[in-house]
Amino acid sequence: MMDAREGRRVAGQRAEGVAARYLQSRGVRILKRNVHSRGGELDLIGMDQEVLVFFEVRYRGSGSLTGGAESIGYHKQQRLLKAAAFYLHRHSLWNHPSRIDVVAIAPGITSQYRVQWIKDAIQASP
Repeated sequence: MMDAREGRRVAGQRAEGVAARYLQSRGVRILKRNVHSRGGELDLIGMDQEVLVFFEVRYRGSGSLTGGAESIGYHKQQRLLKAAAFYLHRHSLWNHPSRIDVVAIAPGITSQYRVQWIKDAIQASP
């Protein structure tokens, strides 16, 4: 039997698969999944035309009080920025155009999932 943590992990993997298929159907080339570093975890990394994109995938069930995008607080945003910066530094990609997008997934009404892709959702403060 699965405990709550294992259930969340499996649901997260399923949501990342849904997000990857959705993004690929819209022309994104997925390069990596679940990249861990000192900065944190990046769910998906892909190329949207010539832009390197770090994707945060959020799934919320039908009983959730907040949507996936709204569930990303200040501290999570800072961890994503740090993880993306670390990745860019490690791969010498500082001059490459990049952004952080959010893919919010929820149960759908007319289809199995409702997917919302928010481009440039998280930005570093100037």
